[in-house]
Amino acid sequence: MTGTISSFPGVGGTSAGGTLAAAGRASFGQASASSMGMKWSALHDAAGIVASLAGMAPEPMTTELRNFPAVIRDVGGWQKETAEQGVEDLSAIMETGIGALLAVHARGIDARNAALSLWHEFVAARSGLLALAPQARDMRRPF
Repeated sequence: MTGTISSFPGVGGTSAGGTLAAAGRASFGQASASSMGMKWSALHDAAGIVASLAGMAPEPMTTELRNFPAVIRDVGGWQKETAEQGVEDLSAIMETGIGALLAVHARGIDARNAALSLWHEFVAARSGLLALAPQARDMRRPF
C-alpha cells in the first residue's frame, strides 16, 4: 500500500503553520513525519467521505484519535507492529471501498446503504486498533 496515501482527498503534507494542508487539523507532532501518522490522517479523511456518502455528518477528530499514531509509536513492540499492519489493511479496504462507492454514486445509484456498511466496517476495525493503545485498555478496567 506504499505510495497510495495521496489517493485520499485532503492529504498533501504539512503547511508552514504545522497543520495538515486541507485537512484542518493540527499535526501529530513527530508522528506527522511517519508513514503511519499520515496514513492514519488519510484514513479519517476517507472516513469523512464515506460518512458523507452514507448521509451522515463527518465524525469529529477526538484527542484519542488524533494522538493514536504517537501513542502507539511510543508503546512500540508487537502493538506498534500490529497497528501498522492494521492501518495498512484498513487503508486497502477503504481505498477499494471508496472507489466502488464513487463509481456507484457517479452512475446515479443510491450508495447510502453500501457506504453505511463500509462506515461500520471502518469503525469496527479502528476500534480494534485503538484497543492496542494502553489508555484504551486501561479505560476498560472495572477499577
